[in-house]
Amino acid sequence: MRRTLVAAAVTVLALISSLTAASATTQPAPLRYVAMGDSYSAASGVLPLDLTAFAGCLRSTRNYPHVIAAQLKATLTDATCGAADTTHYFSSQYPGVPPQLDKVKANTQLVTMTIGGNDSGVFINSILQCGAAGLSTLGQGSPCKDKYGSSFETTIKQTTYPSLVRALKAVRAKAPNAKVAILSYPWILPASGGCYPQMPVATGDVPYLRQLQATLNDAVRRAAAATGTTYVDLNTVSNGHDACQPIGVRWVEPVLAGTNPVIVHPNALGEAKMAEQALRVLGLR
Repeated sequence: MRRTLVAAAVTVLALISSLTAASATTQPAPLRYVAMGDSYSAASGVLPLDLTAFAGCLRSTRNYPHVIAAQLKATLTDATCGAADTTHYFSSQYPGVPPQLDKVKANTQLVTMTIGGNDSGVFINSILQCGAAGLSTLGQGSPCKDKYGSSFETTIKQTTYPSLVRALKAVRAKAPNAKVAILSYPWILPASGGCYPQMPVATGDVPYLRQLQATLNDAVRRAAAATGTTYVDLNTVSNGHDACQPIGVRWVEPVLAGTNPVIVHPNALGEAKMAEQALRVLGLR
């Protein structure tokens, strides 16, 4: 009788052990996720900083890639870096910082990015130059539009767009089986009116800059369509959350009286909402 009980106990233990092992082997491996892009991806200015990143990248641990990774329990490789443009996918941005494409592997399963705004310096330069022009007229008229006309838009269409296509093709070539998504830029200014001097853009230049951003986002959309990349459209969801809105509503911080040391960039709320939209569009919520 005793031998029978011992044998039965051994059998039960062996069965439990085999079931536990089988359960462990059926657990899916964490999603292999690579984040790429510029300061809007890195959340430059949002604290706390990611101390594993190169200091000049001003990468935050609250950027939308970290939010997405936490939601998906993914293994994140974060290559995002403030001031990056599409050339930094192929070449080093800073000494010791490898090209962002080096982080993308053949077995990568998910890639996200926000990129293009720094290419040719057009978008950032337009904001700086229109801000300076607005200060010169104390917020009146349209001095920036009067001076630069369609030159910024022309550069986006003729230079930024093909650069985006090249970058996206390179990402897809390195990770052919991955889901690849590129986000548009959340609205920085309202459609009209503005909030001078919080955003030191002349009243007449507010729709001018808004249209310029619409052109940039459209270049991102078209590049995504041309390369089979998922386009995460922020135009609708970020409307009414521009830098002229109050704290708790705005997703982007203004030049004056903002909460981030890096001006005209998304705050933590904006990054969380960008993550939410990306997950929704990718069907990964």
